[in-house]
Amino acid sequence: MSEVPIFAVKTTARQERTVADMIANREEPEIHAVLAPDSLTSYVMVEADNNAVINRVLEEIPHARGLVGDGAATSGMAEVEHFLSPTPDVEGIAEGDIVELVAGPFKGEKARVQRIDETKDQVTVELYEATVPIPVTVRGDQIRVLDSEER
Repeated sequence: MSEVPIFAVKTTARQERTVADMIANREEPEIHAVLAPDSLTSYVMVEADNNAVINRVLEEIPHARGLVGDGAATSGMAEVEHFLSPTPDVEGIAEGDIVELVAGPFKGEKARVQRIDETKDQVTVELYEATVPIPVTVRGDQIRVLDSEER
């Protein structure tokens, strides 16, 4: 059995999720999967038997601009595989980085990263403004890097 082709659909910016949901909600047996990765702006990936079914569906979906390359250019699973595995929230954070806490009881506070636990997706930081240095452990999605020593 050969691999089903994956087509790139051009969308209006910031409407990728809407377009993907509308395509997925259609009951088309020729469309097998729809992917709208956050890291891919203005595009949705659609796994379908052929481009004719996608073109037919796109005619009724607002914010869908059409197939890339008239639908002739397709991708295989190997080209979109990296979109399918989630990246940890602590990726791109290093010890010594200056961060801002964006959630939790210390929201708005600045801190320096002391330790990173990639398995738990947690970061231990030391608050700048504290009179006594107190280590605080937060989830990786609760901080934003302000200044990195690696840069």
